[in-house]
Amino acid sequence: MSLWFDIARLAAGINVVFLTVLLFVWGRNYLEFRSKHTLGLGMFAVFLLARNALSLYIYMVDPMLSSWFASDVPDIAWRGMMALHVLETLGLAFLLWVTWD
Repeated sequence: MSLWFDIARLAAGINVVFLTVLLFVWGRNYLEFRSKHTLGLGMFAVFLLARNALSLYIYMVDPMLSSWFASDVPDIAWRGMMALHVLETLGLAFLLWVTWD
């Protein structure tokens, strides 16, 4: 397995954790305030969480795709996917910090 694959999997896992926390906070706020803004943020978190959970499933669980991604995908493609996952992690970390504050 390449280093890019491991970084992408780690970032996707962190994204799932961040989005779960954000979804909890935004869901609690929606139940309290009934604001469309918090509902929109919650829906954003649900769809992004589904995307990251699917990525983790493909990278780690699916027997055919996980072995293909681990061995046959060129490094240049992994660098791109890893960069997207890491940038998303940084964006979610900032969003979590702003939301939690």
